[in-house]
Amino acid sequence: MNMRIRKYNWHSAPPQIRGIRQQVFVEEQKVPEELEWDLIDQSAEHFLVVVDGNIAAATARLYGVPGATGFIGRMAVLPQFRGQQVGQALLQHLICQGAVHYSQLQLSAQQHAVEFYQRAGFHLCSDQYDDAGIAHFDMRCLAPSVLAEELAAEPAEKRPGIRKFPMNLGDDSRSWLFERQQQLVELMHSLAGQARQRLWLYDNTLDFDLYGQPCFCELVSQMARRHRLSDVRLLIQDDTALTQRQHRLAELMRRLPSRIELRLLGDTTPPEKAPFMLADRQGVIYRHEFGGSQGFANFADGGRVKRLEERFLQMWNTGQHSAELRVLSL
Repeated sequence: MNMRIRKYNWHSAPPQIRGIRQQVFVEEQKVPEELEWDLIDQSAEHFLVVVDGNIAAATARLYGVPGATGFIGRMAVLPQFRGQQVGQALLQHLICQGAVHYSQLQLSAQQHAVEFYQRAGFHLCSDQYDDAGIAHFDMRCLAPSVLAEELAAEPAEKRPGIRKFPMNLGDDSRSWLFERQQQLVELMHSLAGQARQRLWLYDNTLDFDLYGQPCFCELVSQMARRHRLSDVRLLIQDDTALTQRQHRLAELMRRLPSRIELRLLGDTTPPEKAPFMLADRQGVIYRHEFGGSQGFANFADGGRVKRLEERFLQMWNTGQHSAELRVLSL
């Protein structure tokens, strides 16, 4: 099947875009017309998949604030083109387009389509809710540029076999290598955003550019507040960064002292030679050296997590409380 994807604004969009949405959402799924057509259409980018020359097959829209969250929506494939990877090709195209402008991507998935989006690299980030009488879940991708780079590196016909559920905690067992800070940051966010109960971090310092970013701190805050058994532990060698530039993690620790604990590495236990972060019992980010931006992330590596967990506890149990944090709390 010969497939092309074209981009339009709403004023230049061909009638096929509106026609596909009318057929799929209004006629097939019984979405009220007053809910289907909204003001977002005026500012969104609209995408149309055409096959075998100029036959319209699918559509979607993308919008958001550049540098922040991009939203994918109104994704619809005509019945005769389903099961032929048309939707998958369109979604991968949207990820690559969105990675250029947005730090994360989010969408609202109908319940039956959750696995489809997981196979593309999105993970659940909400409980089930009702929208137009249909069960939905919010899903997001917190590492769009990392995912886009992998998609760009593989021929389109091989993409379905790369990973079953990319960047989904507990499911993606292949490592993601990173060499640049942006890759490291996005992978950190993706792991932290999926941790349900435990987030353990070991480093020589709480570097502001890594751990003081608003997105990371908000993800840690959400995880720590999720329930009373949430376990966030920060183990570092030097706490002077806590007093610099109003570190957001320090503020978060003041507000949630029973959920987030920080300790300094003690003198009696040999330190681990490289920093790492553990998410629940499966996720790990491991950097090859302190201050470096090279290493790997794995979202389903229980064996490695268990070994690093043991080392973390050895260091944690002989750690000391931070005097800097105590001063900041006064």
